[in-house]
Amino acid sequence: MDIDDDDFFTNLDRPGRAANNNNTFQERLRQAPRDDDGAEIPDAPPFMLEEEEETPLQQLIRHWMNERHSPDILPNEGELLAGLLDHIRSQSETVQLLRTDPMSSEEEHFRIMLVQTEVERVKFIVRSYLRTRLFKIEKFARYIMTNPEVQQRLSESEVEHARRFARLTDQHFYHSVLQSLPETQQTLDDQPPFVPSMVTEPDKARAVFVLARQDCPPVRLPDGTALDMRKGHISLTPYSVVEQLIARGEVELV
Repeated sequence: MDIDDDDFFTNLDRPGRAANNNNTFQERLRQAPRDDDGAEIPDAPPFMLEEEEETPLQQLIRHWMNERHSPDILPNEGELLAGLLDHIRSQSETVQLLRTDPMSSEEEHFRIMLVQTEVERVKFIVRSYLRTRLFKIEKFARYIMTNPEVQQRLSESEVEHARRFARLTDQHFYHSVLQSLPETQQTLDDQPPFVPSMVTEPDKARAVFVLARQDCPPVRLPDGTALDMRKGHISLTPYSVVEQLIARGEVELV
């Protein structure tokens, strides 16, 4: 019997066929075991339990989301960006060649449109990632220049941009306000008691949503309780609690 025939599934339940099999299709369906009858479900094959390795684009999306949701500036992913930009450049050149080829068929033009759409999507993610880092660099410029540990997370061009931005900001504040104040109050680094610091720093106490990418060791919350994060579990915790887990790639921000 041809399964492409429109009457194939109808013929399964004809009376004549029921007489031959002493059991209609509907009866066999009623007698089929339910999902909650306690029947054991076979274990998944080993290859289904293994996690697929992340593609460069998936890695970039993860770092992009971490950067967007993190109150602090994270390490620069320069090598990953360089590889993706080279791939985008190669794909763009190939698309341009195919678009100008008069021998390209309509189906090939449709595929070109799909490739071009994917290239634009990757470009958007790259731009958003870089803009997020640029925003943080300018917001925490003075904090970055006073912390060598933070500078190690940035590329050379990012550190240079932070240095220039901090210098321009200092000059602007001095000529606008500080030069009119007493000499002891003409700097931005002083920290008088009961006065907030004039240097903007990341708020690491801010709460973030965290997705565990693997079983993580227990972490200690500010109230002293322990948080046990299993793979796939989403938690709402202060950023400072999971900062090291994010750096090791064991969790990601969502």
